[in-house]
Amino acid sequence: MRVVFNGETIAQSVDAITLREGDYSPMFYIPRGDVRTEVLQSTNHSTHCPFKGDASYWTVTVGGKTSDNAVWSYELPFDEVAEIKDHMAFYPNRMDEIAVEA
Repeated sequence: MRVVFNGETIAQSVDAITLREGDYSPMFYIPRGDVRTEVLQSTNHSTHCPFKGDASYWTVTVGGKTSDNAVWSYELPFDEVAEIKDHMAFYPNRMDEIAVEA
């Protein structure tokens, strides 16, 4: 799994978790240790999911290009999805590429 923003790889992992919810496209949660967190800035934005809990958000900035609230994480996810704790997800339409590599 590789995430590219403004031409740079900002996350790469062989340990991503695929989460499927209903009819939505699968979402990939990448371990925080596999994300270049130095290009992320925490924001005050948050959302609540009745299935996962409260999400915190980050803005990505690389080479002068910014994507607001493009990354999220469930810092204290519900027990049913505890495996996504310490993982981050990226909005596909706000990144250059999210590639699943074989």
